[in-house]
Amino acid sequence: MNTDELEALGELREAVAQDLLVLAALHHTELDDALLAGLAEAGFPDGLGLRLLGEESGRALELMREALAELPRPLTPVMRDELAADYAAIYLTYAYQASPYESVWLDQENLAMQAPMFQVREFYRLFDLVAADWRTRPDDHLVLELQFLAALFRDSHPQALAEAARFLDSHLLRWLPRFGQRVAARCATPFYAGAARLSAAYCDELRDLLAEMLGEARPSAEEVEARMRPRPAPTVAPVTFVPGLAPSW
Repeated sequence: MNTDELEALGELREAVAQDLLVLAALHHTELDDALLAGLAEAGFPDGLGLRLLGEESGRALELMREALAELPRPLTPVMRDELAADYAAIYLTYAYQASPYESVWLDQENLAMQAPMFQVREFYRLFDLVAADWRTRPDDHLVLELQFLAALFRDSHPQALAEAARFLDSHLLRWLPRFGQRVAARCATPFYAGAARLSAAYCDELRDLLAEMLGEARPSAEEVEARMRPRPAPTVAPVTFVPGLAPSW
């Protein structure tokens, strides 16, 4: 790459990192006036650095635009309570059965803090990152996974983008689309419906961008699941008794 191309790549990576941090903020805590003002200042969602072109992305963007346009500024006490209740139902109480934790979606018994969480933790360790308090917010929470992707896009390691693609395949995109669909179908406020759908659509298009940047075809869902399937332990043949080779005691 020449200097101009390297500069353009650096700008794109920083723009994507900022996008991912904004998306993470939507899921981090309940919407308040400060976050609403920050989104308006950033021109969200039209100010996203990555131009989204897919059909689902278009629907998610429109839903987010309409949701933000309908919110009063400042938020009324009634609207604040509605948003807080919806946030709690999604992220705290599991009322909509749409968990923000990867393990709940991928574990066979739909339990939190299972093998997927530890696999995500190992990914973080590759880049010397750890969850601030995994007991309060385990490693496989949506917010942390989005923040991790942002960190990878800012990382100068030569394999950072390849690892971002692998993380999307092995983890985030195996459950985020279902999370987005379920939240949008069951939540009470357009804001959280838009946040969930837009996050899923963005990550899907981001994976396509990475395939183009890396020059590597994106694996199918079936290929990813085959790759992630636990491998059976090798069968050990029974030892045949040979006279004279047994212990002498």
